[in-house]
Amino acid sequence: MRLQIDVAKTQGHFTLQAAAAVEGQRTGIFGQSGCGKSTLVHLISGLLQPDRGEIAIDGLTLFSSEKKISLPPEQRRIAIVFQQAMLFPHLGVKANLLYGYKRCSKANRRIDPQAIIDVLQLEPLLNRGVNRLSGGEKQRVALGRSVLSNPRLLLMDEPLSALDDTLRFQIIPYLKSVSAEFGIPYLFISHSVLEMQLMTDRILVMKEGKIIEETSPDQLARNRMATSQTGYLNLLHLEEPSVENGLYSYPWGSGRLLVSDGQEGKTSLFELSSRDIILFKQHPKAISARNLLACTVTELFRSDGRLGVVLSSCGKKLIAEIVRSAAEELDITEGSTIFAAIKASSFRRLD
Repeated sequence: MRLQIDVAKTQGHFTLQAAAAVEGQRTGIFGQSGCGKSTLVHLISGLLQPDRGEIAIDGLTLFSSEKKISLPPEQRRIAIVFQQAMLFPHLGVKANLLYGYKRCSKANRRIDPQAIIDVLQLEPLLNRGVNRLSGGEKQRVALGRSVLSNPRLLLMDEPLSALDDTLRFQIIPYLKSVSAEFGIPYLFISHSVLEMQLMTDRILVMKEGKIIEETSPDQLARNRMATSQTGYLNLLHLEEPSVENGLYSYPWGSGRLLVSDGQEGKTSLFELSSRDIILFKQHPKAISARNLLACTVTELFRSDGRLGVVLSSCGKKLIAEIVRSAAEELDITEGSTIFAAIKASSFRRLD
């Protein structure tokens, strides 16, 4: 998908002036509350009309003030998954799912309802009323309803922010799978760096009504490492665990990682903060941390007064975070060998 935007919209004291051209199936729009993310979503979908400018997807003009084009929402074939599921309370789960599908022209019906039901694991819910669903179940039904409208683009406007962490990480695989399974590109809107890392390949960063940069999820996380409450979040897919002394042991790099919260026999995704990695110049004689890794420093980068240290072990990568004075005392340079200590309890399982 290629999305071209160059629009302006004033609402009260707030003015949005956004311009970008981005390509890809998994694009993020990132920014803090009030920066204009939702306004931009509404302009793309047709729920709001720009004061001026142009919006085009894959060469199809959705809006152009110069050409006097403004396709209504139903002709744009853009579906939205909102923060709240917004299901129709008077309809059951099955009727909610098929609502958009029945209103989609037969020429555009390329997604079979049963395929969506299978991918989102909705079969056990079909005969329920929507008031008998959990928050995560409601979001899965809302996602299914949007996909069954057979859109050319799926807009996800903070779809996880109303969920607790447990539900949030249960829903993410479903969000990703429908795009991959049915070839639907999406714009994922969020103020969470972690969600950007998990859901997107390219990101448009917004601030005060403007798109200020296009970047990658990794670069976004690096840029915000020092100012984030959690630092840089390393994401590790670990597999083939064994159990050692009550801990889960996963092969990683040249050795193994010991993790307190694993799942026997299952591949899992973990996050590890850059601030939970302690660096040593020499091998310590004794430490309480269960993980001690010999790594090579492959890169150093700055982030608001802090220093990111990229560590490599047989092709596997971690990013640690230290202050500049610590880097000088340890004489850390690119190519040097360093020992990284990590507590088994520092790994947080996300699935």
